[in-house]
Amino acid sequence: MPAPLTSDHGTRSAADGFDLRHHGDAEVLGADAALTDLAVNVREGTPPAWLKARIAASLDGLAGYPDGRAARLAVADRHGLPVERVLLTAGAAEAFVLLARALPVRRPLVVHPQFTEPEAALRDAGHRVERLVLEERDGFRLRAERVPEDADLVVVGNPTNPTSVLHPAAELAALARPGRTLVVDEAFMDAVPGERESLAGRTDLPGLVVLRSLTKTWGLAGLRIGYVLGAPETIAALERAQPLWPVSTPALTAAEACCAEPALAEAARAAGTIADDRAHLVARLAEFERIRVCGPAAGPFLLIRLEGADLVRERLRGHGFAVRRGDTFPGLGPEWLRLAVRDPATTDRFIAALEKVLDTV
Repeated sequence: MPAPLTSDHGTRSAADGFDLRHHGDAEVLGADAALTDLAVNVREGTPPAWLKARIAASLDGLAGYPDGRAARLAVADRHGLPVERVLLTAGAAEAFVLLARALPVRRPLVVHPQFTEPEAALRDAGHRVERLVLEERDGFRLRAERVPEDADLVVVGNPTNPTSVLHPAAELAALARPGRTLVVDEAFMDAVPGERESLAGRTDLPGLVVLRSLTKTWGLAGLRIGYVLGAPETIAALERAQPLWPVSTPALTAAEACCAEPALAEAARAAGTIADDRAHLVARLAEFERIRVCGPAAGPFLLIRLEGADLVRERLRGHGFAVRRGDTFPGLGPEWLRLAVRDPATTDRFIAALEKVLDTV
């Protein structure tokens, strides 16, 4: 039997026992000792020196109000779109709040397991949220026919956090229709070689909204910069819901810089490296019969399942590693962990620590 749709009105921080506001940074903030961070999906060694220099140079303009025109044009050019189809935001997370507050929504549906902020934002705006919970036995893959016809807002990640599943573009496109807003969160798409299965440049799908983040690949989580791609009328509605000057001058500078051709080439190289490093991590995890890796994975992280994962996570901290718990994602439980992909040397150190922990659990 397919997993049922569920509906709950919940509180700001939790719903059905899931802490929707728990994120990977909680695993490392306030730690008593320095931990190797496998909990947060930000690329290592970022931001690069050239980007830090560009951002630092922008500080001379802080006396003036932010002017987003150049950055907006850069994003539009990067995706081959007119500027009226682009909205710059303080990270992709802000876009979820704008969507929840600005659009007239009757039956919102969030596809889980996935990043929990979309549901949290919808709940905060007073919406009753339905969940379509994908199943492990199906590889956490979405089938368009499972989405109710009258769902007028559908939110799905691609590749999905935390499962690392990359849904076919055709499957997602099949969800688009007049009267529905289809939100595809592509925060990690630039970590996929060739950005295959992206819908970012599409203008032929009614109601399509694509979200992008620049914080993951470029190490800008503390700067807060992302953007929304959608129909001009949708972009205008979201923009009206934004406060004045929502994106800072340094963040606008970063957006413009990260959309330039040299940056896109660097991101493409990084995506290839991530794919190689992920393959190494998968191979090393295969050494443990107790561990099941969700795959094939496409993002810069892996979802794994093992008995006693909650205790394993705690004991890994004693060996210097922070990993992301999975039980805050609807559709998952305490037997799941998410691991960020790191370089082979870090992975090998982690595997050695994991082997020691598993011997005690």
